[in-house]
Amino acid sequence: MGRLNYLELPVANTTRAKEFYGAAFGWSFADYGPTYAATTSGDTDIGFQADPAEASSAPLPVIAVSDLEAALAAVAAAGGQVTRPIFAFPGGRRFHFTDPDGHELAAVTAG
Repeated sequence: MGRLNYLELPVANTTRAKEFYGAAFGWSFADYGPTYAATTSGDTDIGFQADPAEASSAPLPVIAVSDLEAALAAVAAAGGQVTRPIFAFPGGRRFHFTDPDGHELAAVTAG
């Protein structure tokens, strides 16, 4: 069973976002390049994507799954539209999809 474990936010400036959320909530961050940073609490973490070529147009909920290929097949069979096929990134692999109402989400597996 999948569970929501991550929320990715498109931001204009990663440093500014880290400063705001760090001051407001006491969060600390790990940097994953010049345009990406994320909280590392191990619960439901939040990532900041400042690269316009990679950023979603709205907050991106990310669902953790154990079998990415099976999740992709299940999303397609249920009527979802894959908007970005499976790709690797530091820490795992994921794909993006829209649900029947047009909300963009991602499914991810670690490793």
